[in-house]
Amino acid sequence: MDNEEMYDLIFEAVTQALDEHAGNDDMRLSRRLVGGRILFEDDQGREAKAIPVLSLFKKVTAVRERLRVLEQKLNNHSTLSEADKAELQAYVTRCYGSLTTFNFLFAEESDKFKGTGG
Repeated sequence: MDNEEMYDLIFEAVTQALDEHAGNDDMRLSRRLVGGRILFEDDQGREAKAIPVLSLFKKVTAVRERLRVLEQKLNNHSTLSEADKAELQAYVTRCYGSLTTFNFLFAEESDKFKGTGG
């Protein structure tokens, strides 16, 4: 194992430990996607970029966590009117709806994104 592989292994282990400590370990990647990759192709069918599914999963779940924090801040904001809170909450809900495309990544149905229909 070379230094880069060792670094990646250690980085991943530390990141996972920190996520678990922070309580972010409740969402799991679908088993069939573990070790998979996302492939982006150009209009000619040539590979433009390939990324590990786990990387995309982590970014999608990070967006979810940031949306949750935003929701909490909106709901607890002292100077926003109830109408303003409702309007901004509607935008957050639509963001969740836009992310439903990525529901195939989640192992558990309860972890999947829900928009205005869910």
